[in-house]
Amino acid sequence: MLVILPNSINIKYPTSKRSQHNAGFAFCLGLLVLCLFFIGKVQANANSSSNKSSQTTQQLSDLQQAINQQKQNLLNTNVKISDLEQQLKTDDLAIGKIAKDLSNTSSELSATEKKLAELSAEKTQLELDKKQQEQILAKQLRAAYSAGHHDYLKLILNQEKPSEVQRTITHYQYLNTARIKEIETFKSTITQLNNITQQYQQQAAQLSELTQTQSQQKKILELSKVKQQQTLKALNKKALTEQQKLNKLEQEEKALVALLKKMAADAERAKRAKEAEKLVGLSKLKRKLSWPVKGRISHSFGSSKQGYLKWKGVLISAPIGREVKTIHNGTILFSDWLKGYGLVTVVDHGDGYMSLYGHNQALLKSVGDRVEAGEPIALVGQSGGQANSGLYFEIRHTGLAVNPKLWCK
Repeated sequence: MLVILPNSINIKYPTSKRSQHNAGFAFCLGLLVLCLFFIGKVQANANSSSNKSSQTTQQLSDLQQAINQQKQNLLNTNVKISDLEQQLKTDDLAIGKIAKDLSNTSSELSATEKKLAELSAEKTQLELDKKQQEQILAKQLRAAYSAGHHDYLKLILNQEKPSEVQRTITHYQYLNTARIKEIETFKSTITQLNNITQQYQQQAAQLSELTQTQSQQKKILELSKVKQQQTLKALNKKALTEQQKLNKLEQEEKALVALLKKMAADAERAKRAKEAEKLVGLSKLKRKLSWPVKGRISHSFGSSKQGYLKWKGVLISAPIGREVKTIHNGTILFSDWLKGYGLVTVVDHGDGYMSLYGHNQALLKSVGDRVEAGEPIALVGQSGGQANSGLYFEIRHTGLAVNPKLWCK
C-alpha cells in the first residue's frame, strides 16, 4: 500500500533526524514492494498449478472416452463379424441344398436319357416286328386268295374224293389258326408299340422339364456363389490381428473336438446288434485305403497352421463339384454346417475310428445312413469361408487326430 503525503504539509526536522527518517522510509517502502512481489508470485504459482490440474483431468477424461469408444468399436466389429459369419453359414447351406438338388437332377437326367435310349431301341424293334408280321399276313392272305378256297361248303361240294375232305379241312383249319395267331401277335405288337411310344413321349417331356430345372438350378447356384463371395469379401475386410486369428482358430478347434467327442459317445450308445456287418475300424487298413478325393495336398498333417496350432488333418485342393468318397464303410454321424469348417460330414467306422470331410459344397448323405467304401458322400466346395475350393480331411482314433497318410495310399 503506497501512501502519498500532501505537498502542503511541510514538516521540518533537524538534519540528523531527517536523514534517519528518510532511511527508515526507504526501507519500509522496499519491504512493501518485496511483499507485493511475493504475493503476486504465489498467486501466479497457484493459478499455474490449478491450470495443470485441470489439463490433466481433461486429458484423463479424453483418454477414458477414447478407450470406451475403442471398446464400442471393437464390440460393433465383433457383432458385424458374427453377423457375417451367420450370413456365410446361410449362403453355404443354400449353395449346399442347390448343389445337392442339381446333383440329383443330373442323376435323374442320366437315368431318363438311358430309359429313352432303351425305349427307342425297343420301339425300333417293335416297328421291325410289325413290318415282318404285316408281310407274313399279306403273304398268307395272298396265298389263300390265290387258292380260291374261301368257302368250306364250296370245298366239300367240289371235292372229287370224299376221303380227302377231312384232311383238306384240317389243313385249312391249321392255316386259319396260324393266321389268327399271326393277327393276334400283330395286334399285341401294335399295342406294345403304342405303349412304348407313349412312354417315350412321357420320358422325352420329363427330360425337357429336367433340363429346364437343371438350367434354373445352375443360375440360382451361380447367384448364390456370388452372394457367398460378397459375404466372404465383407468378412475379410474386417481385418483380424494375428492374436485374434489364433483365438478364432482355437475356438473353432475346441468346438470341433467337443463335437467329435459327443459324436463318439453317441456312436458308442447307438451300436445296433441287428446290423448285419459289424464296423471293425481301420486298424488293419494302414496304407490300404484310397484318398477321399483326387487332388494336391496343400497343407499336410502336423504343419503350422497359426501360431502354435498345427494342422490336425490335410487340406486337399480340388475343383468345386468333384465327388468326395468315404474311405471305408461306416455310418454317417454328422451332416451339417460347422463354424470354420463349413459343410461337414463325419463317418463312424467302428472301434473308435472316425473320418471327417469339411469345406464341402453339398452333403449327399444324412445322419444314420450306412455308406460303403468308395461311395460318394459329398461334393468338393469352399464353404466355411475358404478362398479356394478343396477338401479338409481328418482321421481320428478315440478322439485323437492321426496322420491320414498312414492310412491312405
